[in-house]
Amino acid sequence: MRRYRKPHKIRRKTSIFKKKFFWIFILVLIFFFGSVYLVSFASFFNIKEIKISGNKKVSTNDISELINQEIIRNFWKFSSKSIFLANVGKAKDDLLKKFPQIEDINFKRKLPGSLIVEAKERTIVAIFCPDSDCFSIDKGGVIFEKIDVISSEFPKITNIQGKTKFYLGEKIIDEMILSFIIDVKNKLATTSKIAIQEFDLISDQKLILKAKEGWEVYFNLTEDSDWQVEKLVIVLEKEILPEKRKDLEYIDLRFTRVYFKYR
Repeated sequence: MRRYRKPHKIRRKTSIFKKKFFWIFILVLIFFFGSVYLVSFASFFNIKEIKISGNKKVSTNDISELINQEIIRNFWKFSSKSIFLANVGKAKDDLLKKFPQIEDINFKRKLPGSLIVEAKERTIVAIFCPDSDCFSIDKGGVIFEKIDVISSEFPKITNIQGKTKFYLGEKIIDEMILSFIIDVKNKLATTSKIAIQEFDLISDQKLILKAKEGWEVYFNLTEDSDWQVEKLVIVLEKEILPEKRKDLEYIDLRFTRVYFKYR
């Protein structure tokens, strides 16, 4: 018997240009590169305005100049000032390093082409005078700028554990210790007539208050400041008469009992 095979049909290959997935792929590519161009190089999204607020000590021009250096992105032979590509994180880091007067700074993008910059500057709460120069200290214990005019409104600290080398923007004193010093100054200002000259931070446990009359007070930084100030006021009112203060050498509040010594 003869076997018959079905004739083999030759299928013609369909052109890739007639395939649906090819055109979908082309459309996706067009959309992708079009979006990249729009985001990166379209002038509509270029940063045209930088609005800066919150700064008083650092000039607006100085802040703006540094930001402008960071918002320009280079791609081979092309450059972009796109609001989407602006490296605001790098700009923030550079601003905080260059201007220690700035505590924090935030950026907000406002489409299509505005960059909103909000700066928060440090506020002085104490003064550090290790020698003839004096510097501002903020609430976080950070030294941030040199000052020429010393105000009696703020506690003056002449020694911080023997620290002689430091840089602006550095934290040089613990916040809790700084708060202790400020509390002592404020409480004595309202409860006694002690004229404070300066504070000397010997260690994490010992603080010396130097009175303008020439005598000193030793505080224990690990104990409550309220109770120590109260003991000081009581001793000055009941045991050390004003006319005897000129001969006083020190008052030691670091123990349960108050000790004092005359020269």
